[in-house]
Amino acid sequence: MSAPEIAERALAHAGGHDAEVFVAVERSGFARFAASEVHQPTLIENVSVQLRLVDEKRAGVATTNRTDDGGLAELARRAADVLASATDDPDLPPLTPPAPMPDVAGFDEETAELGAGEQSKLAAAAIGASNGFPLYGYFTSGVVEEAIASTTGLRATQRATDSTCLALAAADGASGYAIGTSWRVGELEPAAVAEEAAAKAARTRDAAVAEPARYRAVLEPYAIAELLYYFSFDSLNGLGLLEERSFFAGRIGERAFDPKVTLVDEPLDAGGLPRAFDYEGTPKRRVPLVEDGVLRGVAWDRATAARAGVESTGHALPAGERSFGAVPTAVRLAPGEAESVDELAELVGDGVYITRLHYLGIVNPREGVITGMTRDGTFRIRDGKVAEPLVNLRFTVSVPDLLADVPGLTSETKLVNLSDFYDERWAYAYRAPAIATGNFNVTGAGSGPGL
Repeated sequence: MSAPEIAERALAHAGGHDAEVFVAVERSGFARFAASEVHQPTLIENVSVQLRLVDEKRAGVATTNRTDDGGLAELARRAADVLASATDDPDLPPLTPPAPMPDVAGFDEETAELGAGEQSKLAAAAIGASNGFPLYGYFTSGVVEEAIASTTGLRATQRATDSTCLALAAADGASGYAIGTSWRVGELEPAAVAEEAAAKAARTRDAAVAEPARYRAVLEPYAIAELLYYFSFDSLNGLGLLEERSFFAGRIGERAFDPKVTLVDEPLDAGGLPRAFDYEGTPKRRVPLVEDGVLRGVAWDRATAARAGVESTGHALPAGERSFGAVPTAVRLAPGEAESVDELAELVGDGVYITRLHYLGIVNPREGVITGMTRDGTFRIRDGKVAEPLVNLRFTVSVPDLLADVPGLTSETKLVNLSDFYDERWAYAYRAPAIATGNFNVTGAGSGPGL
């Protein structure tokens, strides 16, 4: 049974209440590998039905995996019980009205049909290209059909596919990382992902220590995408703006970043993981965030938009994550003119080169300060050349400071998957070039490369 059919059947049980149903039908799988052996193949087939009943400023929400009549009737009873005991929420917006939905790409039949066997073969292709390094990571793909139906007359549906290969090539004293993602599995080359990880690992042996200091730096797309994602939770988020914990608070319209920096949320872009509507059924659209260094705006869902007196930009998260506010999940950092990371290293002169980051934490949301560690490919830059490997470095950086001094960005960009694939499948990714910055604050050193 299709997601729209399930949504209509669930809505019929609403019992005269104002109601909204969100349905996700998922088929997905993982082929995880460790030490170059596929050790955990999985295949998931799941249906999730969420019913939300609304009575003025009160709401009751319930979720089920049962799609038979008895299961949907029980779902409605539970949602009604929650509604009866709910207190008023002054910020509760009315249900989303109907609106035309944009046409988007994002569905590929070949990707949708992949089974556990095919996923394991693609994982094996990565393993076979690791150049002798033990390989850790996974290949995953999935298809999700989503539908929303409401008593307001709103109806929307979309089928979306995604595929990702993550590879960590690691041995004693050496490690390298790469990831590739696309909604078309035919565009994804697991062997190339593994080759990139292994080539990076081969350069990381005998790592030296870098002293704490403020460095000029080159960040690969993996690193800058992760920083922007953490920055987005407060600073690119309408709730963060309302609560004045966003760096954008009181600064919209000001030039705060280097003129080379342009950030846009591009959920309809076929080069990303396109989505037509959010989890409230609001149509998605392009949202300028930063233009030529000038702060332009943030993302909104219906609740935060109502408080601010603006329109939702289509950034409602799944119900279980909506307390975070409206977080953009398709951010694009515009490219520059540099032909390669080597050219960025020349612009830096002396500094550090960073492949990726991990263990990030937000220190001061109002000033965009984030801490974490570099990992799996950190190097010294000497005389404009990427030189000897370094141990993993602890950093504490202000993202606005990092973006205020940008000598250059590469003309080539990469789609970086940021999904953790927990709970119901929801794949999202940022697109970014590599970036050179004049401000990267190293505060300490950690362990060397390796597992």
